Amino acid sequence: MSRHAVCLTFDFDAMSVMVARGLKSPTPVSRGEFGAAAVPRILALLDKYRIKASWFVPGTVVKTYPDHCRRIIGAGHEIANHGWTHATPASLAPEKEEADLVRASEAIAEVTGRSPRGYRSPAWDLSPVTVDLLLKHGFLYDSSMMGHDHHPYFARRNDVVPDEEPIQFGETTTLVEMPVSWSLDDFPHFEFMRFKDVVFPGLANAGLVLENWVHDFEYMARTEEWGCLTYTFHPFVIGRGHRMIMLERLICSLLERGAHFLTMEEAAERFRTRAAAEALRA
Repeated sequence: MSRHAVCLTFDFDAMSVMVARGLKSPTPVSRGEFGAAAVPRILALLDKYRIKASWFVPGTVVKTYPDHCRRIIGAGHEIANHGWTHATPASLAPEKEEADLVRASEAIAEVTGRSPRGYRSPAWDLSPVTVDLLLKHGFLYDSSMMGHDHHPYFARRNDVVPDEEPIQFGETTTLVEMPVSWSLDDFPHFEFMRFKDVVFPGLANAGLVLENWVHDFEYMARTEEWGCLTYTFHPFVIGRGHRMIMLERLICSLLERGAHFLTMEEAAERFRTRAAAEALRA
């Protein structure tokens, strides 16, 4: 088996992205609704290549689209925690963050029959207590930070980050961090969004983005004995026709280069096993 893994991950946010930003009129809601329309075509593509993926779904979306979530689980994919709404943990009081985390896990367990083992923060913005909460509630991994491009690592907690003094790194925990990158996320490349104070231009050429994404895997394969690269997609973004063609081309290109595909839970477990073996050899 190839030593170079890929995790295809899908943030099934539907309209929660827009709602969290106060965009509740019919057109923004319909943009999110397209995500539900895209889920079946994504599942069909993954099934064509016998790939299992990880889906991060906010609790409100699980409750809005329970049949879609059951279909995702029925196809053998992982559903992980993506908060209750799409509000970032950094914007929440600790009590509210914990209540939302638990509520989202309960919603997922209702449709999957098990508590999720993974978490991804909405907008990749953790609070100072997120790692503690994930450990408290038995999560295996987080996928919100960016300390490497293709090496999982163990998350820290309690860093001290002064304005004008050196950073003091905190304690390394047992929580596996599955790192991400905005450059490997479809949203900033493709999605046009207009807010009161900012415009995300998006609408990039899919072929050029594909070239970047393939080259990131090639670099990992050339330079690393083992690694795991994570791509992040949103059904209402990647589900457009020309981007679905690009996604299939990405899958084929990665297969041609020897990639093997894992769910994020599988990859995190594999990393933890490797780390334990390396610790014994040390």
